[in-house]
This record gives sequence, structure tokens and C-alpha cells, in this order.
Amino acid sequence: MQSKYKVLLLLFILLSVFLSSAYLFLPDYFQSLDNRVRDFYFKYRGSERTSDDIVIVDIDEKSIKELGQWPWERDKVARILTNLSESGVGIIGLDIVFAEADKTSPKRLAKKWGIDDKNMPDYDLMLAQTIANTPTILGYVFDFGIKSTEEAPQIPAIFIQKGKSYKEFLPEAKGVLTNLKVIQDAGYSSGYMNNIPDESGMIRSVPLLIKYHDGVYPSLALEMYRIAINASRVTTLYSEAGVESIYLDKHSINSDRFGRLHLNFRGVSKRYNYNSDVDVYNNSVRKELLEGKFILIGTSAYGLMDLRATPMDSVIAGVEIHANMIDNLLNNDMLVSPYWAEVADILVIIFIFFIVVFFYSRFSLLSLTIVYIFSVLAIMYANYYLLFVEHIILNSIFPLASMFVSLIGILGVNYFFEFRQKEMVKKSFSKKVSKQVMEDLLEHLDSVNLTSKEVEATIYFSDIRGFTTISEKLKSPKRITEFLNYFMDVMVQSVEKNSGTIDKFIGDAIMAYWNAPLKVNGHADKAIKTALHQIHQRDFMNKTISKNFGFDVDYGIGINTGSVVVGEIGSKGRSDYTIIGDSVNLASRLEGLCKTYKVRLVVSEFTVAKLKDNYVIQFLDIVRVKGKSEPVKIYEILSEGEADEHKLLELSEYDKAHGFYEKADFVKSKKLFIKLYERYKKPLYKLYEDRCAHLIESGVKEFDGVFKFTTK
Repeated sequence: MQSKYKVLLLLFILLSVFLSSAYLFLPDYFQSLDNRVRDFYFKYRGSERTSDDIVIVDIDEKSIKELGQWPWERDKVARILTNLSESGVGIIGLDIVFAEADKTSPKRLAKKWGIDDKNMPDYDLMLAQTIANTPTILGYVFDFGIKSTEEAPQIPAIFIQKGKSYKEFLPEAKGVLTNLKVIQDAGYSSGYMNNIPDESGMIRSVPLLIKYHDGVYPSLALEMYRIAINASRVTTLYSEAGVESIYLDKHSINSDRFGRLHLNFRGVSKRYNYNSDVDVYNNSVRKELLEGKFILIGTSAYGLMDLRATPMDSVIAGVEIHANMIDNLLNNDMLVSPYWAEVADILVIIFIFFIVVFFYSRFSLLSLTIVYIFSVLAIMYANYYLLFVEHIILNSIFPLASMFVSLIGILGVNYFFEFRQKEMVKKSFSKKVSKQVMEDLLEHLDSVNLTSKEVEATIYFSDIRGFTTISEKLKSPKRITEFLNYFMDVMVQSVEKNSGTIDKFIGDAIMAYWNAPLKVNGHADKAIKTALHQIHQRDFMNKTISKNFGFDVDYGIGINTGSVVVGEIGSKGRSDYTIIGDSVNLASRLEGLCKTYKVRLVVSEFTVAKLKDNYVIQFLDIVRVKGKSEPVKIYEILSEGEADEHKLLELSEYDKAHGFYEKADFVKSKKLFIKLYERYKKPLYKLYEDRCAHLIESGVKEFDGVFKFTTK
């Protein structure tokens, strides 16, 4: 088998190198699949509670219908901002760019028509003055296609980059589209509105900072959050892998190495508190719904084309991307793709290959299938847990691919190194050992001799009562064989159904055991259930036996639990897989006691102590069997489940009678056993009646309650 492990080692190395190389050098080919798996996690999680501190003032269809087509006259926008400010809002973010002058402004029209414009209102100036007097943050847009020399808006904060190498990790813009100068100059601050989709056209992350010319600029959401927490310094901390984190003063924001915030989306569209622009314009929104809030003004109207796709909704207003971003910043629960993610992903790939190749290769095909399914589910759960509890993004598709590829490799190796060898073992041992032993042999192909080991087992012996008389009645060896084959077949099926191992047939007796060679949980219970089933089906068997052979059959069963030695035992030329030990001998003695106590099942105290299920149990005696110096308590298991009132009464009366017997008060004990026998006609009570009479006649004074047997 050494050659097999050499092949497994080679398989592990090849698969690890192959998939790690694919991860490192061909990431774009698998990114889409990875995103789809993560999208599935989002949809499985469903929507979450959104922050009550965020309100969207929506340029919706209702507002357009009442206030006219967009763009509106700037005095209307000014009125909306004024009403919001007077309602006590915390901060206002405009997901709008006022890049051109208002063509409807009276002052502009007067100039155009040659009219004196001295007293004419200027809507652009009116909006600028309103912006200057309200907590409004302007929006603008960076252009990544067309280069321009226009300067980006100044930001009232200090931007610092620490540990930056020659390589640029932040996205670099080529141009910028800002607001009209009079409006831009009036604003306290600004933030870009760019939401950059990935190759599939979906928004999954948003750049927190964008490089433009020699400066670094914040997104609208980041700038609103910075101002809200009163931070004056924005520090970008770099490592060799890229951006490590972004600090607003001492507030840390986890980003990926490209300075992007991976959004922890709250759900589908319209999850945030929406208010129509026209309602704010008419001042009909309750103050408490706006007071102290983050206000984002944007549009959900289809005609204005500011719609995006996210993992949770294919059509969502762009302004909600900013809302999700602010929500993540406020709750510090954004998803993080840390700078060490690639190293972690590679280690996970290698670890999975190692575990699967060197440990899963030991499983049988059925076990491997079950373990594989649970492993895949465990990996998916681990990714889900990391994503939504720890908020860490690691690669989702490559661990699953590692599982799949390694499974194919293991199946190929097993085909060449195990399937053929199993066939050889089956030919050699199929008629020598039981089915369970065969399975153990196939599980341990490295050591066909199965080195002996000590285990706890439950041992079972059964024997037909009066078999000599039965043989005399049947006379013909053929008929005796037919009877035994039928009887043994029924009994063996019951043992195997409950995960027992048939050890041997000793004439008309059967020896079996549980918990060897395969581990069996609850082995004592399984042995008892087997015995009860065999006792209960006695009448059913006797119908067939009586019809075909002309008599009824009865049998006794003894069961004990204890330490045994299990393994291949015998000579070099001939051996047998069996169990030996003192516990085996006791089980055999207990079967013999069935005749003495006139019961069909005798169980030791050691087995009773191991039982987990409920049974109706009757104490029989304390005995010292032949060959053992220590006394053993023995019991009869009457049935499974709870005892009814009549049986409880009977057992209570029996325990009382036996209590006098153990105290050597044989007179009282005998009287009670006489009553018990008269009432229930159970041979056990007659046995104790006669035993008490004998002890009274013998004049026994000193008695320890132990009955000693001198024969087997």
C-alpha cells in the first residue's frame, strides 16, 4: 500500500499547484462564478433591517408629474433644501450634478431677450445661496474615459497616504464633471457619485477614494460620513499588497487593497425610508421623520435612468447604493476583502486538498459520498458565516472546486488500488466470515491479519430447548438440517438487522456480538432489541415449524456486556475472526440459567447498566456462576417501553418478596411467593417458593443472597 500513498502525495502536489496557479494567474476567468456564489448567499440571507437614520428624498414619478419634467427650476430645488434644513435634518447629500446653468432662470431669460435683468431672480444664485446656508454636500462625477484638465472640487479635509509604493492601487480618473461654478463654490464640501459596476454590470463594491491628477477625493457617502463624525483627516494606509485600511482621524474603515468598500446590501429596492420630493416641496413630511437624519436626494424614476443592479435586486435606484454605503459605515458592518485574502485563499485550497487526498481516501465509496456532501455544505456554511457574521470576503468558488477536483482524483486512485484488492479479499474470505467482518476486512486492506484489540462488546448466546428430543422426532439428518436452517435463518436475520455480528453456530446454539469488528453505538440496546424481537416472533415461527415439522420450539438467550479481545485467532494455517474473554464465558453461562429460572432471556447487570432506552426489567437473582468467584446480578428484560399498572404492581410485590429472601426471612418470603404464583402462575415464583422451603428445612441462618451454581 506504500505505492498508493506515493500516488496520493503526487496527486496532492499536482492538484495544489494546478488550482493555486489558476487562482493566481487566471482570476478573471473564475471571478464571475465566485460572484454568483456570493450573490446566492445574499439571496439566501434575505433582507436585513436598514438604518432609521437614513432617508431618501426621491425624485419619483409623482414629483415629476406635479413639479414638471426634470431638470426642475433651481428655485424648486432651493425650496426643497430649505424645507429640509428647517426640519432639522443632519446632513443632505445630492446625488445630482448641476453642471449647466438653469435655462429657465428669469435673469438668464431676460439677458437672452435683451430685457433689464437687474431685479430678475437668478435661480442658480438662489440655489447656491441655499446650499451655502444648509448642511448640503454636493455631488459630482469622475470620468474614466475622457481626459480633462478641469480641477476637482476642493475638500475641507487633510488627505494623507502612508506606506504608498510606486504602484497605484486606487482607481485613477481622467476627467471630472462638476457643478456650475457658482453652485460648486457655495457648497461646504462635495463627493463623487461614481458607482463602478464589475464586468457583469452589477454593483458589488464602491470606491471609497479616487485618484485624480495629484489628489485623492472621497465618495459622496464617505464625505457625508466624515463630516457627520467631525473627522478632519483622511489617512490611507498601504502595505505591499495595496490599501490596508482607511482612517477618518482614528475611525478605521476596512477596504480591499484597491480602496473599495464591498457593500453589505440590506435588501431589495425601496428598503430605506423614502419620501417624495414633492411632499418635501409642499412641506407635508412630518418633522420627526427628517430631524437629525442623513438625507440623500436622488431619483428612482425610470425615465431618468439612474438605475443599477445589485446581488439582491436587478433594478435599484442609484441613490440607494449611497444609502447602503452610509448604512455600512454607520454600523461598521461592511464586507471586507482584506489585503491577506489571497494568501488565505491559497492556504484554504492547499488545506482542502491535503484533507481530502490523505484522509477522505480512507473512506468507502458510500461514506465518501456522504462525507463529501457534508463537507461541501460545511464549506458553504463557513463562507456564509465569514461573509455575514465576520464580514470577511474569501474566495467561494475555489474551495468548492478543490473539493470536486480532489474527489475525482481520489476516485481514480481508489479504482486502481482498492477495487481490485477488495475483489481478491472477497474471494478469500466471503465464506469464512460474516458480512460485518468482511466489511471490516475491506476497510483495513493494509493488515489482512487484523491485529487483535480489546474492545467493549455485548455478547449474545441462544440455544434451542430440548434439541435432543427434537432430533429424535425428526430422525432424518436431512429433516434436522432443514429445521435448523429455517430456525437459524430467522434468528440470524434479527441479529444482522440490529447491526450484530454472527460469530459461530455451535450445533443448535448461536453466538453473536455487538460493537466488533465495527463500532456500534448503543450496542447493549441493539442486543436487547434483537432478543426481544426473537422472543416475540416465537409464535410466528412455531406456526411454520408446527406445520412443516410437527412440533413447537422454545429457546433461551443469555446476554452480557464487557471487555473482550477481538481479532484473528488461530494457527498459521487456519484461523478465525472471533472474540474471547471472561465476558464471553459469562454470556454463555447466563444462557444456561434460562432453564433454571424458567425464562427465555437472562441479562447481566453489566448490560443493564449500559441500556439507554426504557424497558420493563425484572430482577432475577444474585448468582455466582461456575468458573467465577464474583457474584453477578441477573435480570429478565420483559418488554420495551413503560410497564402498565398491573405489571408495576406485580413487580412491586415481587421485589418485596425477594427483599425478604435476601434478608434471610424465608418464611415471609415463601408466603409472598406462594401468593405471587397463585395469582400469576409464573414459574419463577414457584422456583423461589421451593427454594425458600428448602432453605427453611436446611435451617440456614447466615445468607448473603447469592445463589451459587456448581454446573454450567
